[in-house]
Amino acid sequence: MDSGAIRRHPRRRLALAAAVLAAAGVLGLTATGTARAESASGCAGREVRTLPFASGITHVYKRNGYVCAVTVARQPGPSRTMSVSVQARGNRPVVDKGRYRHHAGPVTVHAGHRCVWIKGSVGKYSVSSGWILC
Repeated sequence: MDSGAIRRHPRRRLALAAAVLAAAGVLGLTATGTARAESASGCAGREVRTLPFASGITHVYKRNGYVCAVTVARQPGPSRTMSVSVQARGNRPVVDKGRYRHHAGPVTVHAGHRCVWIKGSVGKYSVSSGWILC
């Protein structure tokens, strides 16, 4: 009986497989389109500040009350200590720190209309914004 059931419904299995592949393709295209809508840094929104320092640049983006930051090394290469942090006034900072080759972050916080403090570092050099975007 089992072998008869397999032979009777091969079209159903093929249709199901085709539907699964089509859904996966649509999801793949949607994810790709979303990635393109964001900036090259991975942060959504418009760039509102650039904080340069000796070994890198910290880019700050804002969109709908959210602030996002990423620190990019001037000379990508071997992995080294990098960090980026965003702190909305009255909250604790959100930090991404580790050994990276190209960039640290992105990190995003909801700031609303509050001031934020941005910090970034690559190796022994760093930048600190003070309270901005008030």
